[in-house]
Amino acid sequence: MEKLFHLKENNTNVSTEVMAGITTFMTMAYILAVNPNIMSAAGMDRGAVFTATALSAAIGTLLMAGLANYPFVLAPGMGLNAYFAYTVVGAMGYSWQIALAAVFCEGIVFIILSLTSVREAIFNAIPMTLKHAVSAGIGLFIAFIGLQNAKIVIANESTLLGMYSFKSALANGEMRSIGITVLLALAGTLITGIFVIRGIKGNILWGILITWLLGIVCQMTGLYVPNADLGMYSLLPDFSGGIQVPGLAATFGQVFKANPKDLMSVNFVIVLFAFLFVDLFDTLGTLIGVSSKADMLDENGKLPKIKGALLADAAATTAGAVLGTSTVTTFVESASGVSEGGRTGLTSVTAAILFGLSVFLSPVFLAIPSFATAPALIVVGFLMMGSVMKIDFNDAAEAVPAFLCIMAMPFLYSISEGISFGVISYVILNTAAGKAKEKKISLLMYILAVVFILKYILI
Repeated sequence: MEKLFHLKENNTNVSTEVMAGITTFMTMAYILAVNPNIMSAAGMDRGAVFTATALSAAIGTLLMAGLANYPFVLAPGMGLNAYFAYTVVGAMGYSWQIALAAVFCEGIVFIILSLTSVREAIFNAIPMTLKHAVSAGIGLFIAFIGLQNAKIVIANESTLLGMYSFKSALANGEMRSIGITVLLALAGTLITGIFVIRGIKGNILWGILITWLLGIVCQMTGLYVPNADLGMYSLLPDFSGGIQVPGLAATFGQVFKANPKDLMSVNFVIVLFAFLFVDLFDTLGTLIGVSSKADMLDENGKLPKIKGALLADAAATTAGAVLGTSTVTTFVESASGVSEGGRTGLTSVTAAILFGLSVFLSPVFLAIPSFATAPALIVVGFLMMGSVMKIDFNDAAEAVPAFLCIMAMPFLYSISEGISFGVISYVILNTAAGKAKEKKISLLMYILAVVFILKYILI
């Protein structure tokens, strides 16, 4: 283990790394249930997508461990899968084979960009202040995702967003389904918080498991009643069909059966660029945020071995398209493992093994409810917010762009939009204030600002 992962050099040990890997997997396990549901809306076989999701996550994460020795875990990304199913296939009318072809081509382009150091150059061009802001912004973003997953925060006509109403739950008969899960998520957040305060090892993982166990107790005692119409299912693993692996035949290799004429259209290029753009900056944002949280950046704000990390991400996207799933990307939930002390590829290998095993034990992992992982996301959000203290708020030229970057991520529901706001505002504000030379803004930052502005105009 020492020879493979350099544990002592990274001030960690096997038990810490394994616990971190388990924690990251448990925090990400929801993707095994969510991604097949979303992709099935595009007409794809749900079982095949489940297997493709698990295998692509395992392959991509092993590549991350082998090429970079980092504790980052990959899987088909949220947001990009929705764009795949609801926009490219649903609204634009393309077949899901064409959408997979766009993902495959995106991966090939990313491999080329990674090998030529273009993505690495972009990472290094972003100022350290914005890197801290990205970390804090991601913290708010994933905490918001946790609140949504648990339905603590819901849509509200008058205020756009609001807290779930227990009064309405009692009136509508939802108290034994959605209402109780909201209470369980809130209780799980407090339990996890207590574990964090007391310094209990594996606090986030224990928070997930205890919240899930409390849910099972509620189901067994009748306090929680599964209601499929509300998206609330049994919390007990269902092995009635035995242990079986859903086949890949319905999706594997379908990327190569796309109509060549569709691949030559202008709209296909636009779809390809959209996948490329969002994935590029979501991945960079995640690497910046999580590596900053783990103190992996050097004194110049650079991430050593980033080329290997980016190459793993790109290769995983290509492999995922062949297997039959949407863009595979570095998951922001990797921060949960980092918060548990994960610092090397052993964390990734542990998570990859669990993703591989999930193919055989799908009833167990599909039974982990979103309200049980929500506390983990909320607490990890708190831990990542610590990066905001590294921003110099006495220097408005640094603080204002950082604030806009942080604000945009949860409010616009996008890591890449937060980076866009941060880069554009950093360049414009410092240039207009005559601080461009003082801040040593690179040429690439100017180019990025122009590209981001053009994106809003043209796309």
